[in-house]
Amino acid sequence: MVHQLRIVSRSAHLNVMCNAAFKAARGLVRDFGEVEHLQVSRKGPGDFVSTADKKAEDILYKELKKARPSYGFIMEEGGKIEGQDEHTWIIDPLDGTTNFLHGIPHFAISIGLQKGTELIAGVIYDPIKDELFYAEKGGGAFVNERRLRVSARNHLADSLLATGIPFALHSAKEYSTFQVSLERLMPQIAGVRRLGAASLDLAYVAAGRYEAYWEESISPWDIAAGVVIVREAGGYICDLHGGEDFFGTRSILAANQSLYQPLKDILLPIYK
Repeated sequence: MVHQLRIVSRSAHLNVMCNAAFKAARGLVRDFGEVEHLQVSRKGPGDFVSTADKKAEDILYKELKKARPSYGFIMEEGGKIEGQDEHTWIIDPLDGTTNFLHGIPHFAISIGLQKGTELIAGVIYDPIKDELFYAEKGGGAFVNERRLRVSARNHLADSLLATGIPFALHSAKEYSTFQVSLERLMPQIAGVRRLGAASLDLAYVAAGRYEAYWEESISPWDIAAGVVIVREAGGYICDLHGGEDFFGTRSILAANQSLYQPLKDILLPIYK
């Protein structure tokens, strides 16, 4: 069941984003209950899009457009729509589509808000677990009504990391680079998880469930909301070249304060 949680001290932007996410989530939950009956088309090997995905994006677009008619959009299915001012919604209506289509209850709606080139707000809603992660620049990060802080662990040996694993759409170079990253990290850390939804990986870093998350070949809608949430929870983020061009390099490393530099020292030379 999708609950419209009562969130305290929520801005007008966050209200709009949360309400749109709740509305779109109702259809996703219904469709997830009948996942075997969904009409599914293929965009490519390992990259699926479902009718549920399209319906959720349509709801998000209509709700956000109604609330802020002048804002632009960057959407996974609908592409880029220029707005009349400097704000842009960055939307993933169903992050974790492959999980969804296989009946795995780990997926989310992700809505980021960008002003100019700066990410200023993010909402990630997991309707199955009824967890709403949200943040706005300068306002802190929250899950439901609880303040979020990144993990305080400061030793790699105690750290749990999340990542994405290259699949059929990726190149031989990406497979090789990923293998090297695992070879360097695995002897030094407590474990690696690949749960299949980048937005939730970032939300879990913000919540202290993971110490860090890294991935390449990601898209803006995968990470836009999560970048804001991690930063507002006290985490640090860069791309895998050491800068902040997440969308251009299509890569990211997010970590708590203590492990950010050690992980940069390990990973950045591999991805340069």
